[in-house]
Amino acid sequence: MKNSSKKCLVTGGAGFIGSHLAEALLRDGHEVIVIDNFSNGRMQNMASFKDNVALKIVEADIRNISDIRPHFEGVDIVFHLAALADIVPSIVTPLKYYDSNVTGTANVVEVSRLSGVKKLIYTASSSCYGIPSAYPTPETAPIDPQYPYALTKYLGEEIVFHWAGVYKMSVISLRLFNVYGHRSRTSGTYGAVFGVFLAQKLNNRPFTVIGDGGQTRDFIYVSDVVEAFLKAASSEIKNEIFNVGSGRPQSVNKLVSLLGGEVTRIPKRPGEPDCTWADIAKIKSMLGWSPRVSFEEGVGKVLQKIDYWKSAPVWTPEAIEEATHDWFKYLAKG
Repeated sequence: MKNSSKKCLVTGGAGFIGSHLAEALLRDGHEVIVIDNFSNGRMQNMASFKDNVALKIVEADIRNISDIRPHFEGVDIVFHLAALADIVPSIVTPLKYYDSNVTGTANVVEVSRLSGVKKLIYTASSSCYGIPSAYPTPETAPIDPQYPYALTKYLGEEIVFHWAGVYKMSVISLRLFNVYGHRSRTSGTYGAVFGVFLAQKLNNRPFTVIGDGGQTRDFIYVSDVVEAFLKAASSEIKNEIFNVGSGRPQSVNKLVSLLGGEVTRIPKRPGEPDCTWADIAKIKSMLGWSPRVSFEEGVGKVLQKIDYWKSAPVWTPEAIEEATHDWFKYLAKG
């Protein structure tokens, strides 16, 4: 991506990962269009580069195809990151997630086709594997989404590859595992462990650890994820799926020890795996990508910028119980 300047479009470019990607593309000398409806994205995430003359920021919603189509003209590479995230609200309002993550993705792929975009990189989710039967989990593992968010992200991936097959488009899908780092979301329904714990630490509250804290997650630092996007975009490889993770799962207890603080226990939730663990042999071999940031280093980087999470909601066990009521109601077995 550094060898020649490209015109790149990033949907969801004001979000957590999208803003880091847009910043990296600008740093490498590319022209960048960010499309975001700012439902989750924040202008603050682009503060350090929003005045770059090579950047164009468009406030638009991918669900409205006529609004986004003009901005795809002349674009070389599309990075599609815009989506609704979080498990709980997807259970409560599944059609809203379908509208954004499935119909919205179809819109993005279709306008990319009509505009002659050379390559499209889709942001998929490792949640498509559900509760895996194999660890580490390869890209060939069975698909078994446990909740609407996971399903809609997988359906989006299916749309991308269907368009690629029918219309001879060049696409790559990156199935992201547990991404963390600066600018991760500070608002919204109870969700990712880092945002929850950092807000609790800032407010001297105990960390709400699920179960015994022995569950492990394949945490991958955001700069490593951005590098995977750049490798995918610059490669001649097309129409492939790649896991993006560290390949080294870490326990929630390890995270707590690195952050430092007291703990309170909350019930284990249905539909959540005890372990997420990416098999990253394929992306290492085909794209030459490997994670560089250790978990200890990454957590240290996050703590250096912990003030970013001052506006994040502070979750208590009681508030979590209320927020996750529908999770237990609909996903509990029996």
